[in-house]
Amino acid sequence: MSAITLRELTKVYPNGVRALDALDLEIADGEFFALLGPSGCGKTTLLRTIAGLELASAGSVRIGERAVTNLPPGQRDVAMVFQDYALFPHMTVRDNIAYPLRIKKVGKAARHDKAAATADELGLSALLDRRPGQLSGGQQQRVALARAMACHPQVFLLDEPLSNLDARLRLEARTFLKRLQRELGVTTVFVTHDQAEALALADRIAVMEGGRIRQVGTPTEVFRRPANTFVAGFIGSTPMNLVPARVHGDELAVAGVRLPVPEDVRGELTDGEQVVYGVRPEYLDYSPEPVPEALTGQVVVVENLGSFSLVSLDVPGEDDAATSVQVVVPEGREPDPGDTGWVVPRPGRSLVYRDGELVGGEKAAPVPAPRTGVGADA
Repeated sequence: MSAITLRELTKVYPNGVRALDALDLEIADGEFFALLGPSGCGKTTLLRTIAGLELASAGSVRIGERAVTNLPPGQRDVAMVFQDYALFPHMTVRDNIAYPLRIKKVGKAARHDKAAATADELGLSALLDRRPGQLSGGQQQRVALARAMACHPQVFLLDEPLSNLDARLRLEARTFLKRLQRELGVTTVFVTHDQAEALALADRIAVMEGGRIRQVGTPTEVFRRPANTFVAGFIGSTPMNLVPARVHGDELAVAGVRLPVPEDVRGELTDGEQVVYGVRPEYLDYSPEPVPEALTGQVVVVENLGSFSLVSLDVPGEDDAATSVQVVVPEGREPDPGDTGWVVPRPGRSLVYRDGELVGGEKAAPVPAPRTGVGADA
């Protein structure tokens, strides 16, 4: 078993910066787990603390049945792939892949055989005698993964390994990485600031801010029901619309219109209280004509994103202050800047936040059952 268990994990640097603040987290055996958050949120520090490259100030780290909090990196049985791949420029691909086995005193013939077998799995057989400077970015990334695979670790730790690739290659590498992890079945922790990567790759995601975990859940749970306004504004290619609202019985006064209180939170709101109404641009429908229970505003920006456009409208808010609302519009139905438009929330897709927290929010999702991948031996 190679589950990862963190209890009250804290990291405070000598200058007083608290990078990790008493984190509790469980990552299941064989799970592809993403750590997601903005720069400076502590996600890379957390990854490095699991690896042993940073020492915890307090708390504990367990990998499988072993307590590894005070063990050096070499005794934790983990492999890490860095953002810059960290390949040795003077070594061939074969020697780069075999290097961890060399450190473990594996014989030259055995480690070269293992390097060749691992390279074959990743389509690198024809490149074994080249040096990193003779490889493309995608090839270097695969060499770094092959080096991590060669020593059959219990855990893969990936620190933004796709960030140096161009957009097209990044999509290809993402597909390749997910398939590889499924085949190996090795517990994998993946750090990224890219929401699309986390949503596409991970079994579960932890969204971090300021050294704390703000939500843990599957991609669907985190996208559809963000636990707080920070996650709502961070997750997704377009942030959730968050509009001030006031409760009036079974209705919400939102941007000059009355909308029904979502069914799942009726009875949990107090008449007259101030809340925040949340709905994703993808869950709004645009109309160029007046429709009931619609937010009305003036189109200010239309962003063409290929098969759809993102339309921003200024709608009247409290005290006549304009509030920006965004809506996704299908190709060919885009309005023009200056037009008046009406946007209607789809039933069951809107959320309500009180003091920054989701009203009617559910507990974090349970840790999924262990998975067994082809070729997994952790």
